[in-house]
Amino acid sequence: MSDDPTAVPTPQHRPLSLRDLDAIGVDRIRGVGERKLAALREVGISTVLDLVTFYPRRWVDRTNEARVSDLEVGKEALVLVAVRSVTKRVTKNRKTMVNAVVGDGSGRLSITFFNQPWREKQLAEGLNISLFGKPEVFRGGLQMTNPIVDLIGDRTGRIVPIYPQSEKASITTWEIAGFVENALERCMARGIADPVPWSIQQRLGLLDRTDALRLIHLPETMADQARARRRLAFDELLRVQTVLVMRKRAMEREAKGIRHVIEGELVPRLRAALPYELTGAQQRVIAEIERDLEGVHPMHRLLQGDVGAGKTLVAVSAMLTAVQGGHQAALMAPTEVLAEQHAAGVRRLLADVTVPDPGNLFGDRPLRVELLTNRVTGGDRKDVLAGLADGGVDIAIGTHALIQDAVAFESLGVVVVDEQHRFGVEQRAALRDKAAGGAVPDVLVMTATPIPRTAAMTVYGDLDVSVLDELPPGRTPITTHWANGPLDEANVWADVREEVKAGRQAYVVCPLIGESEKLELASAQETFEELSGGELYGLRLALLHGKMPSAEKEAVMDRFRAGLTDVLVSTTVIEVGVDVPNATIMVILDADRFGIAQLHQLRGRVGRGQHASRCWLVTQPDPDNPTDNPRIQALVESTDGFYLAEVDLDLRGEGTIMNTAQKGRSDLRLASLRRDRELVEQAREAAFELVDPDPELADHEVLADELRLLFSSDDEEFLFKS
Repeated sequence: MSDDPTAVPTPQHRPLSLRDLDAIGVDRIRGVGERKLAALREVGISTVLDLVTFYPRRWVDRTNEARVSDLEVGKEALVLVAVRSVTKRVTKNRKTMVNAVVGDGSGRLSITFFNQPWREKQLAEGLNISLFGKPEVFRGGLQMTNPIVDLIGDRTGRIVPIYPQSEKASITTWEIAGFVENALERCMARGIADPVPWSIQQRLGLLDRTDALRLIHLPETMADQARARRRLAFDELLRVQTVLVMRKRAMEREAKGIRHVIEGELVPRLRAALPYELTGAQQRVIAEIERDLEGVHPMHRLLQGDVGAGKTLVAVSAMLTAVQGGHQAALMAPTEVLAEQHAAGVRRLLADVTVPDPGNLFGDRPLRVELLTNRVTGGDRKDVLAGLADGGVDIAIGTHALIQDAVAFESLGVVVVDEQHRFGVEQRAALRDKAAGGAVPDVLVMTATPIPRTAAMTVYGDLDVSVLDELPPGRTPITTHWANGPLDEANVWADVREEVKAGRQAYVVCPLIGESEKLELASAQETFEELSGGELYGLRLALLHGKMPSAEKEAVMDRFRAGLTDVLVSTTVIEVGVDVPNATIMVILDADRFGIAQLHQLRGRVGRGQHASRCWLVTQPDPDNPTDNPRIQALVESTDGFYLAEVDLDLRGEGTIMNTAQKGRSDLRLASLRRDRELVEQAREAAFELVDPDPELADHEVLADELRLLFSSDDEEFLFKS
């Protein structure tokens, strides 16, 4: 058999598909013997497809590099140098230290590596390398400590690609570059099949794929590299979006929904009983949900709303719509504490709402709301289960206990899932399977953690999205202050005492300690004792944590609501759902242990009444960077959850968002939800454009084949079962 990829048994004139490239082992590339084959496998390259999609992690622009004589102390820079000498020694405390002297025509530089003994072998004399690091002055000369090293060899060309290499795998970036060049050269005769129709390429100004693959590895200019990256990132996003859009459309086609009664009496009764007007955003979102509920397809909607935007009311309105048509509704929360809080809140909202009942002597019966968590046991549990099975329970609120096998509903019509980002797709599916008669209940997923638009489109792209972007009237803005260190902290406790003196109440939130509830509990207990006997001596303090029995927790909260406690010292159990309008000040200790979203959630517990509210974020100064903390600064600057979600995405990157969304080889390698916001939207539009007239992608065989190849078997089975 010839070692030329074009000899793969396919029609000679047809461009090579990704599947063709995946069928050719990398051992067919010139120069790959057994040793290099093992090294390539170590970095995840087994086939020619793996090789050509193993993108450089950066590009060194040789036309733009600094020379040693241009380096400035304390300023990170990239230099291309030759190794002149290398020495290794072991220090007194048994650490290894490798020193090298490097230079170019303009000057010399010493570099030092601690605890990296293998550097002695890596940095052979005469080798050309690029260094990235921060120069400092040491013994009168310039030095870099532990810089990033890329071995460049004698590669010519103005732009040199640097590939990810395991320092210990015996393969260099220029060897990988040579293999990639050889593979691309041999693909060029037939070219690479392009899944994106010419009309879309033209409209979006995209390179064709063959050019893009060549230019990402062998760019002439940095502008070439940018155009190639944009095209290949678009391909990654288009694949993800096409899967999501196909899934969304398939669900709409195949699932039989319930057509709910929109003109019933219950929702108007709820509205009439409210002491306030709905916001414009609430009215808009309720209308969007009602349109879905009245339709033939099951609703699949994500409701995003900032802290305090009134999501619960929207959810209750959707659940009542189910009840007024003779069905049941369920609200599922991620924790027992949250489920209990929801149950208390929903019961309060619906206290005066009754259900028309022709079989009842008085014409109406009370609406029945029940809680089902693992703490509901014995006779109570039996009662609730019987009520769900015979239709006596109208609204069930609980944890994932609601989807256990023992739970059967008479007619489940609407499901609300709160804080979906902690909830798997499998659990949503299990709840849908509780439906009677094959009709799939409508699903509304709520989150108070605003999700950046591009991430919502990518992670929850099979859901429709509604946004509550308006706060109810009477909510006072919260000002946020940063107390960094013991001197600032004294002001915090003085402020708390001031507020209590004025008749208001305060929360003190104890730090999050990893995953350990035990440690967190000890820290809360300790904080409670320290404050009771110290800064807040003489005030009425109470302690709240997740390990307390429900009744005790409820009693502590009731006393706080009634104003019998001045300061509630708590773990993060108060994060969601607690509503005490007279609490106007919150202190969050060790605030730098929390993420932006969680701090924003916690802060939303104050500012619920007519008095001005404050939040103090208390931290200890970071010795390396005492005045800089971008997360804390973002919270001081803004109370807009959607703005903060974008900042969070910029600070954390998208790994945290993508890790549960896609499986298999469909991961984003080049595309970034952060940098490519516009590209995500363009890929989503293109996916609808391709899928709507052609749901099975029969006319887009190249794209369909790539989805089969690159997505996991679960996705594949879902997409191509017909």
